[in-house]
Amino acid sequence: MNSKPTLTLDDVRAIAAGAEAEARAHGWAVTIAIVDDGGHLLWLQRLDGAAPISAQIAPAKARTAALGRRESKAYEEMINQGRTSFLSAPGLEGMLEGGVPVVAQGHCVGAVGVSGVKSAEDAQIARAGIARLG
Repeated sequence: MNSKPTLTLDDVRAIAAGAEAEARAHGWAVTIAIVDDGGHLLWLQRLDGAAPISAQIAPAKARTAALGRRESKAYEEMINQGRTSFLSAPGLEGMLEGGVPVVAQGHCVGAVGVSGVKSAEDAQIARAGIARLG
């Protein structure tokens, strides 16, 4: 039987705090979503001023990163380079930059998705949150 690490509630809170701190430091109104390795929502936080649609986009980005075991940006690039048929991939809806997998001991244990500012800034916020895990 194989075993692997999983995100705890304390881990999720640490990631959320790190992501929120990064967003607030830049004055960015975003939604932060954290999912487990199966793409199931563990945390959703919409900062004041974030667009309502960001509460739909952030979890989709996180789910895409978790299920694909790679940054959601990889799918966006694939599509932008002409592989538009990838838009029909089942279960992947947030194929936009801003979803970043959480990797521990070589295993994807979840992902963070952020929506509300430029895509590269969304990813920056997600990475800052993940960095809080050490």
